[in-house]
Amino acid sequence: MPEGDTVWLTAKRLHEALAGRVLLRSDLRVPRFATSDLTGRTVLEVVPRGKHLMTRVEGGLTLHSHLRMDGAWKVLPGGGPCVRLPGPQHQIRAVLGTAENTAVGYRLPVLELLRTSEEERAVGHLGPDLLGPDWDPDLALANLAREPDRPLGEALLDQRNLAGVGNVYKCELCFLLGVTPWLPFGLLPSERAAALPGTAQRLLAANRERHQRRTTGPAGPAGRPTGQNLYVYGRAQRPCLRCGTPVRVADQDDRPTYWCPTCQTGPTP
Repeated sequence: MPEGDTVWLTAKRLHEALAGRVLLRSDLRVPRFATSDLTGRTVLEVVPRGKHLMTRVEGGLTLHSHLRMDGAWKVLPGGGPCVRLPGPQHQIRAVLGTAENTAVGYRLPVLELLRTSEEERAVGHLGPDLLGPDWDPDLALANLAREPDRPLGEALLDQRNLAGVGNVYKCELCFLLGVTPWLPFGLLPSERAAALPGTAQRLLAANRERHQRRTTGPAGPAGRPTGQNLYVYGRAQRPCLRCGTPVRVADQDDRPTYWCPTCQTGPTP
């Protein structure tokens, strides 16, 4: 599932391609909204909310989408009905075209048209957005602390606590905190718990403008070599970048979870 920084960048690109322009093409290929037509309406903005995308159009309507595991939006140059839509046609769920650009949504598991005034119905359950204007580190910390017995990794992935952390950042944050993802949140030392929301926000903010995510510091001669962008995620059996111990992997809540058995303390499977 895409992390919050990926969704933020997707929203930015859609906004740049569509905002302020009139829709000349509208095709929602889901049964419930197949007859809905947005042509003639101006796109007001495209904004992210955690891992959700909200495309707001004039007339008080919002097209809400969620990428989940393998959904994607692509922006094609050119507009109008003659623009060729690449990729398997059966995977296309939405087409929004202006005179200048065409946005195509592939494999979108969540796609719905709702009134903008009712957006909270779709995203009101989310905690503070790490990359949003509502970011509140104190509230995020309070949300996490409500379940002190819950494993830290599970708590970080719960979007009701804080919105935007995915499996990659879960693993990297636990490494930076020096604890395993199975440590109950209540056993996390207080100073590390207090630093967690700010660290998470800084990681996502630092990566939101680029495709290749990096948590280990700058690349290049003065930084980490290329290929060492992440401390533990995806590095099973490879040496830990700090201590050299082979990184381990196990499932947590059906997701591959990586950790260093030397640098991180706490329970393991």
